[in-house]
Amino acid sequence: MTKPEKGMTLIVKTITRYTVGLILLFGIYIVLHGHLTPGGGFAGGVIIALSFIHLMLAFGKETALKKMSEKMSGVLESLGAIMFGTIGVLGLILGGYLFLNFITKQNPNPSSFFKLFSSGIIPLCNIAICLKVGAGLFGIFIALVFFKLTERKDND
Repeated sequence: MTKPEKGMTLIVKTITRYTVGLILLFGIYIVLHGHLTPGGGFAGGVIIALSFIHLMLAFGKETALKKMSEKMSGVLESLGAIMFGTIGVLGLILGGYLFLNFITKQNPNPSSFFKLFSSGIIPLCNIAICLKVGAGLFGIFIALVFFKLTERKDND
């Protein structure tokens, strides 16, 4: 007797193969353009986490954990927190200069507003928040999946 395949049906797996990269790309876009459009680190982090959760639901936990393991999720979450804290401490140490728009300060041309590099450190903060939120949500989902599996084994 053959062992049943992990995950969902062939149709769901095929659609997931096509859409998961687009979802991940859209999450990255939301993070990087968060200072210009609605979105930012939190929304982009949720979308990026959902791309990995989508993989887990369609293919099973083994496939998703090959892409991002529990340990990597914890490391990325910690990196996001350290990055965000470092930005805040540097702002305090430098007396607020870090919070100014020093990237485009040399060229105060009004046409530079609403461009990608027109926001100072906000994209760095968005990336830090994205790492914290995305890895944290995926880590929570992993914990819930493992808790469900151990609870089911105890009841059998």
